[in-house]
Amino acid sequence: MLLARVTPNARSARMAIETESSDGPRLRIWVTVPPEDGKANKAVIAMLAKALDLPKSALSIERGETSRVKQVHVGRRVAQGTM
Repeated sequence: MLLARVTPNARSARMAIETESSDGPRLRIWVTVPPEDGKANKAVIAMLAKALDLPKSALSIERGETSRVKQVHVGRRVAQGTM
C-alpha cells in the first residue's frame, strides 16, 4: 500500500518523497492532466507503474479517487500471457 498526495495541472510530471507529513512518509506526485473524468488518477497509475516496473493492472486506487490524498494498492506482478 502506498500513500500519495497528488497535484493535478502541474507544469511537469514528477514524483518525490515527502517525509514530513502528518500521515508519515508519503509520495508526492505531480501530473500535468486535469482532475476530470479520472484523467489524473490514470496518470498517477501510469507513473507509478513505470517507476515500479509493473503493469498498470497491478496497481489500483483503494481510497481517495476524488481526493488529492490517495491510497494505492500495489499487487503482485502479473505473469506475461496469464490472465
